[in-house]
Amino acid sequence: MNQRFEGKIVVVTGAAQGIGRGVAIAAASQGATLVLCDRSDFVHDVASEISAPGARCITVIADLETYAGACKLAGAALDAFGRIDVLINNVGGTIWAKPYQEYEEAQIEAEVRRSLFPTLWCCRAVLPSMIERKRGAIVNVSSIATRSIYRVPYAASKGGVNALTASLAFEHADDGIRVNAVATGGTEAPVRRVPRNTDQQTEQEALWYQAIVDQTKATSLMHRYGTIDEQVGAILFLASDEASYITGTVLPVGGGDQG
Repeated sequence: MNQRFEGKIVVVTGAAQGIGRGVAIAAASQGATLVLCDRSDFVHDVASEISAPGARCITVIADLETYAGACKLAGAALDAFGRIDVLINNVGGTIWAKPYQEYEEAQIEAEVRRSLFPTLWCCRAVLPSMIERKRGAIVNVSSIATRSIYRVPYAASKGGVNALTASLAFEHADDGIRVNAVATGGTEAPVRRVPRNTDQQTEQEALWYQAIVDQTKATSLMHRYGTIDEQVGAILFLASDEASYITGTVLPVGGGDQG
């Protein structure tokens, strides 16, 4: 298992921090050649962290909320290494937390652009090369928040990711491509270096966010948040050949909360 990605070209999106950073560092330690993408320059810092002897890694700055950005990423990976073996779609995350009737039209659209479109676009961008080679693995990072409070647009986006996962797996099994998702639960993580929302949080918004935290812990059988490593382990399992007979699956990693 220590070198289970040796000889594999692994693309990780949203790699500058959080779960994406954790995936990148762990995959590198298991032999992966990495293509790390983010729209923040902090992704270069992650590349520096994994520059172990023999490690190979490139970084791509791109806005994956656009198809052009996804094509830029796929093109850079193919130009550098000639193929993509694994795509880990990690971009996404709640921007606002509040009852649905409190969302503005632009905020709803922004949530969907953030948490659905990067996965849609990146799958579309890498599929042709995987189909040509008749092999590949895609792991989409979803969320147990498809059943949650105060983040309906995010929940709808991740529900879309789950549907995309199942449909792509069905469509491309004969092409040798596996498509799975990990539905992450609440996860303890350092303060984000690039916040999703720069607005000043009001007292009411703080109460709504705390309600999400309380609900997440209450619906987890373990009554706690998980760690980044606990999410990374599940993601890399599904990305590896150890999961060669698993496709079209959404694996909840939420301490028993099935989402």
